[in-house]
Amino acid sequence: MSKADIDVVLDQFAAVNERDFQRAMDAYADDVVLMIYGEFLNSGTFEGKEAVGEWFGDWFRTFGADHHFDIIEARALADGLVYLFAEYEGSGRVSGAKAHSQAGYLYRVEGGKIKRVQLFATAEEALAAASLPEWSEPETD
Repeated sequence: MSKADIDVVLDQFAAVNERDFQRAMDAYADDVVLMIYGEFLNSGTFEGKEAVGEWFGDWFRTFGADHHFDIIEARALADGLVYLFAEYEGSGRVSGAKAHSQAGYLYRVEGGKIKRVQLFATAEEALAAASLPEWSEPETD
């Protein structure tokens, strides 16, 4: 298990909090896959760096400049597999309504880049999914 893999994910979150979106996007592989299901903004599967960037662009256009993420826990579960649990706080850009949420994340990191990421409503869901075949082994080309 690699601390370097955790650092890639933590730096991506730090870049978002610092509003350094170029650095945040540089953390992703060109063929990254983002999976968002459930009660999240714009659910679906987004393939490729451009599609992932568009998803994040929509998200940032929805929320105000006060948004930030606080990492509660981050750890390597296996080679290249990183689990993260974070809280989000901010407000709607137009409505000003306060927003607070928590989410679990799984990341597949390969070659120092995020290759795959999935958001989960709870930490428990993310940890349970980590044992599924699609997460248990690194992708092969």
